[in-house]
Amino acid sequence: MSQPENPLDIFRRTTAATVRAISERDDINVTYAPRGQGLVGKEVKVTLPARSLPAGDAALVRGEADAAALRLRHHDGGLDASLRPRSQEAREIFDAIEQARCEALGMRRMCGVAQNLDAALEEQYRVRGLTRAQSREDVPLSEALRLMAREAVSGTPLPPGTRAAVDLWRPLLGPDVFQDIKDLGRRAGDQVRFAEKVRDMLQHLDIDIGLEDELEQDHDQSQQQKDEADQDNTGTQTDGDESAETPTTLDGEDSEGDQSDDADPQAADADSDMMEGEGEDDPGRPGQLPELFGHNNRANAPYHAFTNEFDETIEADELCDPDELTRLRQLLDQQLAHLQGVIARLANRLQRRLMAMQTRAWDFNLEEGMLDTARLARVIVNPMHSLSYKMERDTEFRDTVVSLLIDNSGSMRGRPISVAAMSADILARTLERCGVKVEILGFTTRMWKGGQARERWIGGGKPSNPGRLNDLRHIIYKSADAPWRRARKNLGLMLREGILKENIDGEALLWAHSRLIARPEQRRILMVISDGAPVDDSTLSVNPGNYLERHLREVITFIENRSPVELLAIGIGHDVTRYYRRAVTIVDAEQLGGTVMEKLAELFEEERVVPAGPRPSRRAAQLH
Repeated sequence: MSQPENPLDIFRRTTAATVRAISERDDINVTYAPRGQGLVGKEVKVTLPARSLPAGDAALVRGEADAAALRLRHHDGGLDASLRPRSQEAREIFDAIEQARCEALGMRRMCGVAQNLDAALEEQYRVRGLTRAQSREDVPLSEALRLMAREAVSGTPLPPGTRAAVDLWRPLLGPDVFQDIKDLGRRAGDQVRFAEKVRDMLQHLDIDIGLEDELEQDHDQSQQQKDEADQDNTGTQTDGDESAETPTTLDGEDSEGDQSDDADPQAADADSDMMEGEGEDDPGRPGQLPELFGHNNRANAPYHAFTNEFDETIEADELCDPDELTRLRQLLDQQLAHLQGVIARLANRLQRRLMAMQTRAWDFNLEEGMLDTARLARVIVNPMHSLSYKMERDTEFRDTVVSLLIDNSGSMRGRPISVAAMSADILARTLERCGVKVEILGFTTRMWKGGQARERWIGGGKPSNPGRLNDLRHIIYKSADAPWRRARKNLGLMLREGILKENIDGEALLWAHSRLIARPEQRRILMVISDGAPVDDSTLSVNPGNYLERHLREVITFIENRSPVELLAIGIGHDVTRYYRRAVTIVDAEQLGGTVMEKLAELFEEERVVPAGPRPSRRAAQLH
């Protein structure tokens, strides 16, 4: 007699069959992970339920599976690539609303799917702590707009646990935005018309859709005017050979002699004034790249901040109440429970290597010191032998401090930031056992799209080349002198949704470097964990396109060539070797723990050679 099938296996099989039925795709596989990741290629990754299959777990899995299946059913990736905005903030809102459209279309047709999606949404909000959100900093604007679009398209009310997120943002949205959201419901069946309305809404929200879009529009307009000018010139030209020999400018007008006699010279002066890029909406002359806020200005001004007044350096426990920190830390432990054994073994290996380097040695056969009892036997056998002494000596292992600087940008959201937090935790614990001090730092911004710095710039008349236009937030998760047990909970803050925003790497490196320079230890190591180049839409939209990257390279060059601080970088999914001399790139976030341990061990085993030249002062790092 065969044994009855496990209910969990039945649940998994039916879930996979449902995904294929809803998506109308037979080539889709459903897999399970500790935390679901949604649709990845032809694989739907959903949360692994408990063996007892509680009702909450079942609802969460069904909701995640239905959301992925509906995206497969109603989303066209080719259309999305052509309609998607360029800037990061606009992309996040666009993607969130597009996902809401796909889910809402399924909710219209199937009430069971609507119940699953509502249950999954409430569970996700509970895990992320958004049900208790008290300020707009805790809830991204993209999340609030996603919920409002979902409600407008599906025609069903939002789950109770999600309404607070919408209520925080609703007073700040104008009537044009509400009308756009209302219109989304009538366009939900057409992805192109729906995307066009979302782009209209982004403009009403005054969110930049990306400089490339503006330049493409300028190019199209200039090409159209050029064609019109060519048609006019064709009608008035009398000699084809003469016109062929006459040079023309980029906007299709003859460079000399062919302009109409009644042309107004003041108009030409006005055109030349427009080329200076005096206003934010000034496109420049047709056919010529506009000098929008110095984008095409060859004289690269030195890096600077428009204002430092709103920047902050803050302890992690000041950004979150103790109860939520405890909950986030427990969530971090749950997510990475399967990695604990691997990282712990690597930590033990690093500890053994460090302790071996600190092991004391002995000098034997000395005339004085401690009596060498191991050689007493020969004295007893032959009293003519003299007593042998030994003396303990210390091996050279300089006092060391390690600073771990973690990118807290929105692109690190998910598994990368979770594994980075756990690796930092294990690293601090291990190095503390070995007598090596370690501090854990994070860097991000206070707000999306500039915050108060950008508001002051706008109020000051939008001067050109304003420099950095965002409010920095540098977070101290663990100081070098604080014991690990006091800072353990702080690392859970990285999982808080509202913390991860944008990243300005150059100034973060200077900040961490200045903290290390002030330390008394003989050896200082700075390890950066990031997933790519610095990104801040507010700053890059009004400065040269390489403004932040150029500053980052200057800072790295200074630290690597003129500072006693040893710099090491680890890139997650992005190649950072183009920035850092000593760097490694990992593809999977799960490799982070082992990479951190191995690279640190290599650093400790190297003989450090301090660069020649005078020792830089604490203020020498202030490049800007």
